[in-house]
Amino acid sequence: MQCELDIFFLEAVLNGVLLAGLLALLALGLNLIFGVIDVVWICYAELVMIGMYGINYAYKAGAPFLAAALFGILLVALAGVLLHQLVIRPVLDSAPINQLLVTGGVLFVLQAAATVAFGIDFKTLGIRLGSLNVYDMSFSYSRILTFAVASAAMLLLWLFLSRSYVGIAIRAIAQDRQIMPLMGVDHRNIYLITSGIGGGLAGLAAVLMVVQYDIYPQIGLQFGPLIFMICVLGGLGSMIGGFIAAFLISEFIAVGGSCFATEWGYAIAFLFFMIVMFIRPQGLFGGKA
Repeated sequence: MQCELDIFFLEAVLNGVLLAGLLALLALGLNLIFGVIDVVWICYAELVMIGMYGINYAYKAGAPFLAAALFGILLVALAGVLLHQLVIRPVLDSAPINQLLVTGGVLFVLQAAATVAFGIDFKTLGIRLGSLNVYDMSFSYSRILTFAVASAAMLLLWLFLSRSYVGIAIRAIAQDRQIMPLMGVDHRNIYLITSGIGGGLAGLAAVLMVVQYDIYPQIGLQFGPLIFMICVLGGLGSMIGGFIAAFLISEFIAVGGSCFATEWGYAIAFLFFMIVMFIRPQGLFGGKA
């Protein structure tokens, strides 16, 4: 055990903040979808995987990185719309357990399809951004960029939801699904738009992850449990709660990993989650915000 209040401890804390940007972005998309449509997409992390493969093949085909990134975002946004139309919409009136089973089935289908189509080999873009060294601390430029882009995306989404007509309609339907059709709002169109935005956020996360992580069919298993833990911890449907929970969990992972080992960091984070669930089952910010 090496856990002293020194420069390395500060480095772990700051790296935890940078990691929180990516986790908060992932949780934001899932919370938006649940808050509006009231269905948890178990397969959300697999949409990120689709985006990463799309960016990889577009980039390897000769497209500039920014063009490949835009392709990945649009690809996952389209996947989100298709997922809603083909899978979610038919089970909207079903029991929640049926909805979970259906999206869980999509998870395994996407993983199996990716394994058959792309193989089990790890793929990478080969882009290395280097590190920023401050005193004896080192911070990856890719994580700094991820934090900045994720923060900007969350701010833009907040402005969209609070200032635009469609955004206000999305928030209104999240608050009361029964009354909005009486006000002339077609909830089916709002559901499609929300699915597209949620997919687009997953695509943006894929852009930020593809320069940091290897691409392989099971990468969703690495981030999927974390995303759901953060959403449940903050309160399903609460965007503010998910944002705060992302910072809490990332700090447990980063600082716990620095003091003990990486595996212990994840174990401590899950232990904290279980304790909170015993005390406050609805999450830290239960309810929709």
